[in-house]
Amino acid sequence: MSSNKKEDASVDNFKSTADLTGNPGFKSSLSIASKDVVCDEKPYNPFEHRQIEHPTTTLGAILHFLKACLGTGILAMPAAFKNSGLVAGTIGTLLAGWLCTHTVAMVVGTAQELCFAAKKPSLGYAEACGAAFTYGPKKLQSWGGVVRTIVDYSMVSTYFSVLCVYIVFIGSSFKEVFDVMFPELKLSVQAYCALTLVPLVLICQIRNLKYLVPFSALANLLILCVFGITMYFIFTDLPPVKDREMVTSVTQWPLFFSTVIFAMEGIGVVMPIENEMKNPKRFLGCPGVLNVAMVIVISLYAVFGFFGYVQYGDDVKGSITLNLPEDYIIAQSAKLIMAIVMFLSYALQMYVPMEMINRMLQKRKTQSYNNLIQVTIRTTLVTATVAIAAAFPNLELVISLAGAIFFSTLGLLFPAIIDTVYRWDRGLGKFNYVLWKNIFICIISFIVLISGTYVSVVAMIEDFSSGHDSSLNETLT
Repeated sequence: MSSNKKEDASVDNFKSTADLTGNPGFKSSLSIASKDVVCDEKPYNPFEHRQIEHPTTTLGAILHFLKACLGTGILAMPAAFKNSGLVAGTIGTLLAGWLCTHTVAMVVGTAQELCFAAKKPSLGYAEACGAAFTYGPKKLQSWGGVVRTIVDYSMVSTYFSVLCVYIVFIGSSFKEVFDVMFPELKLSVQAYCALTLVPLVLICQIRNLKYLVPFSALANLLILCVFGITMYFIFTDLPPVKDREMVTSVTQWPLFFSTVIFAMEGIGVVMPIENEMKNPKRFLGCPGVLNVAMVIVISLYAVFGFFGYVQYGDDVKGSITLNLPEDYIIAQSAKLIMAIVMFLSYALQMYVPMEMINRMLQKRKTQSYNNLIQVTIRTTLVTATVAIAAAFPNLELVISLAGAIFFSTLGLLFPAIIDTVYRWDRGLGKFNYVLWKNIFICIISFIVLISGTYVSVVAMIEDFSSGHDSSLNETLT
């Protein structure tokens, strides 16, 4: 290896997300010299060096992945089909599902290869993005730290916004149910949001994914109940399929893809789940955790979107549960159960911002008061999300804007870029098909970014205008 210091690229603290609470095996920092490293006689196997105190089984990983992808997004699929039509929506869901599965596979595959190259047991998503540049072309190696920082802050911003949406969804759902069941109560959405504070603080003190498996399992069972109830009303007196549009105007298609990709994308929790697996080799491949989980996800999304649109047509709302009749107790229970599902999912989503925070904490010279610091940070994060959700009960419009920006970049753009950069000197396939494929993915990312941003901004302007007009009318009267 050359002694020239300019060829040395050092990435500080490339710590694994496999154990976010400080496993002994992850206390040392990683110094990446360059991609021209002299190999040891015995090839390094990162999977043999993973020291995980509470590893997750393959089934547990599938449950976690399903919970990460099956959230409020699936309830918006009928509205997405409204912007595409039945035929275009079905085909588009399959294509979007394949695209999301492929980008996740690219991230995990690249990260696993980088673990061999960097001789590190595991890498988080942001770390893998930075390492792809550090081990990529020499002219880009110095960008590793910058890229990692950009991805880190993007992840934190995105999932902090998602946590706020969860609280607004929980508060709104409880209000809708209790306003019908107890009309004399009449609590505000802000009050219901505030009531979630203590329970969320308690559940977010769980720091190992293994201990969240029961919560994911329960959430998956409950969401199946919601699906069952919703499907009952969807298939009751189902109108003829011919009454709905098969293919809508092409100008509406970006709205469809924006909704589907935002709903399906679970890129933030992918690496933490893979890093804590007892047998990480089973994440990819067929049948692997990724393929099994995504087949289930895509199938449910397609069924919900197709028949939900057939039932409610252009009257379908952003969440199909809002179309369920209020005079049925079972319909009201679906809203309540979905709120509980979001509550149980909150701790899993909290893992994503905590990944970056824990890596920053690992840089401390001493680990004293570590437990107190963990409790304080987690409590502060939950309190902040509850406060923001309570202060802005119409936060969904703002969060949809942030989600459209960050999920299109985190889930599509960044995976395509790091795959291209890492493989630039290692071969891009026959006729450079990898490069052309990734350019196509980048184009799709920009379409989702622009269309999602446009829709969110227009909705925010309309919401502001209607609210301003209402206030003015009240003042005049």
